[in-house]
Amino acid sequence: MSLFDLSGLVAIVTGSSRGIGRAIAERLAEHGARVTISSRSQEDCQAVADAINAANLPGQAIAVAANISSKEDLSRLVERTRETVGAIDILVCNAATNVHLGSMAELSDAQFRKIFENNVLSNHWLIQMVAPDMIARRDGAIVIISSVAGMVGSARIGAYGVSKAADLQLARNLAAELGPHNVRVNCVAPGVVRTQFARPLWEDSETSQAAEAHTPLRRLGEPDDVAGAAVFLSAPAARFVTGQVIVVDGGATVSGASLGE
Repeated sequence: MSLFDLSGLVAIVTGSSRGIGRAIAERLAEHGARVTISSRSQEDCQAVADAINAANLPGQAIAVAANISSKEDLSRLVERTRETVGAIDILVCNAATNVHLGSMAELSDAQFRKIFENNVLSNHWLIQMVAPDMIARRDGAIVIISSVAGMVGSARIGAYGVSKAADLQLARNLAAELGPHNVRVNCVAPGVVRTQFARPLWEDSETSQAAEAHTPLRRLGEPDDVAGAAVFLSAPAARFVTGQVIVVDGGATVSGASLGE
């Protein structure tokens, strides 16, 4: 078997109608996985699924809209995937929210709660839903898209960073719990990536140029840069990797580059 062959496997990727999630879904499909595209808009999800099917094989991708803040939506996402394409082998928890830019002193309780529930609790829910089948088969890969914001301080996206730090620990705890069942749980921590979600961190040319200058690879990230790490962690190539975080930031954290302050 190829170390990166995902043929016959079924994957769910949340937040996959654009950006990093879409890139991950496209690359998983290219390596043979059948992929469920999910975000809040059924129309947007269907457009991505249609593009993947046109580029690969008919039926390679399906579209199931779900709001990550709704446990009922997530349950329906899992059930629809099982009914349509089969038991879930790969779960990529990519969807996230950041509703506050600025000091945590100005953060409302409602904003903090929304960030934490969407970025951590929703991942916990989804993993609870898919893990039993993985345990029964003694095989499965779960990838949580965290962020370098969970590893360094930030005066601009502090609340988001708190939630992403929690995701890192969520992966470690679940790796310890699920490892005896041969289910792997890992994180990818992107730096600043040119997506719509991260636009406030890179749209200002002066800020982005400064970030690039302090990044060893001298550029910001692209969605495909993150997709490669997610494919690796989902594939047989990573069969002895669990509870870990792969930082995909061009070296920014090792050189002390900031997160858009």
